[in-house]
Amino acid sequence: MIMPKLGESIMEATILKWHKQPGDKVAQDETILDIATDKVDSEVPSTAEGIITEILFKENDVVPIGTIIARINTGGADTVVTSQPAATAKPEYEEAKVVEHIPYQPAPATAAMPNGNTPRFYSPLVLNIAQSEGISMTELENIPGTGQDGRVSKKDILQFVANKGQSPAGNSAAAASSQPQQVTVISAEQPVRNEAQMPTVYQGNVEIIEMDRMRKLIAKHMVDSKHTSAHVTSFAECDVTSLVMWRERIKKDFEKREGEKITFTPLFIEAIVKSIKKYPWLSSSIDGDKIIIKKDLNIGMATALPNGNLIVPVIKNADQLNLVGLTKQVNGLANAARSGKLKPDDTTGGTFTLTNVGTFGSIMGTPIINQPQVAIMAVGAIKKRPMVIETPQGDTIGIRHMMYISLSYDHRIIDGGLGSTFLNAVCKELENFDPNRAI
Repeated sequence: MIMPKLGESIMEATILKWHKQPGDKVAQDETILDIATDKVDSEVPSTAEGIITEILFKENDVVPIGTIIARINTGGADTVVTSQPAATAKPEYEEAKVVEHIPYQPAPATAAMPNGNTPRFYSPLVLNIAQSEGISMTELENIPGTGQDGRVSKKDILQFVANKGQSPAGNSAAAASSQPQQVTVISAEQPVRNEAQMPTVYQGNVEIIEMDRMRKLIAKHMVDSKHTSAHVTSFAECDVTSLVMWRERIKKDFEKREGEKITFTPLFIEAIVKSIKKYPWLSSSIDGDKIIIKKDLNIGMATALPNGNLIVPVIKNADQLNLVGLTKQVNGLANAARSGKLKPDDTTGGTFTLTNVGTFGSIMGTPIINQPQVAIMAVGAIKKRPMVIETPQGDTIGIRHMMYISLSYDHRIIDGGLGSTFLNAVCKELENFDPNRAI
């Protein structure tokens, strides 16, 4: 049994919990373990019926996609061989290259250096450790890698960190790595810390709460986004009276006919999709000096979880769905997120994100871009206000349903003119909503 592919951008996963142990019987599609990625937690079902004979990784281990994690005997109960994960039996998973139906063969553990003309690959885990320990890219390039194709593994960089703290400053990385040192394996749940760092002393009456894994990931993604994109936010005020009145009029019939409650979110997404069709640069990403315009409009919607964290499930090909289809997708993904039933693929591939800060009573917000996207829109709370209404007979004052919307965009490629024009286009779509529209 191998670690399954969990999305195009996900290269590794953390084992959270084993539900089965060596010697346990397992049915096909029965949950064997829980795993976590930087996107979502997920259950992994068995790919065959039989008896688990070997578990190759422990809980909290970080395992690359495609690596063998357990062995299942499908031949019967009379040939069971049980074993527990141990350091001596555990394969160097960084070196494993698994192809379906071909027996696992670990790559030779040679500290080969990559070709100087080929960019060297580093896993997100290795880069995180390097950043936490203050290891420069020059030092990282000089660390001999024992992984496949000379890649630097977690073991290699931890060995380098341990030797760096004990070796004279003048020693080279190669000399330091050649000296055997005892390396403490640090759990993926905890950040890498410098042991010489003095603990922080907090004054006064305080309560210290350790961040959970998801909150740590959210914090990192937010900081990384600010370091990556030049954030600019524009605002617009929309009169959504027609939209509000239409929804109020049809919501009972809609629920009776479709079995789904219609919220404002699918109506907002519909307006966003129509506007992106006019201004496609808002659905793009940056690759060096290249602008990659995404033709598939996959709209992410920020969803609050019961524990207060946020997750962004993605509605794939939103431009190909009618209002009923959008409503079913919005409700289905929101319910799956709140009940912990999201699949890894449900949170990947987004090209533009919508967040509804009005759900929590805010009238406006300045959201942070969800990388590698270049824009995110926030909608505030809808409030009744007295407004000046222009009519052919003259101006009058009336009670209108008003809403602020804001757009944060990457100023590297989206200038204020384009960002504001797009935002006003979304506003016009909402204001010109047909109050006589059939459901």
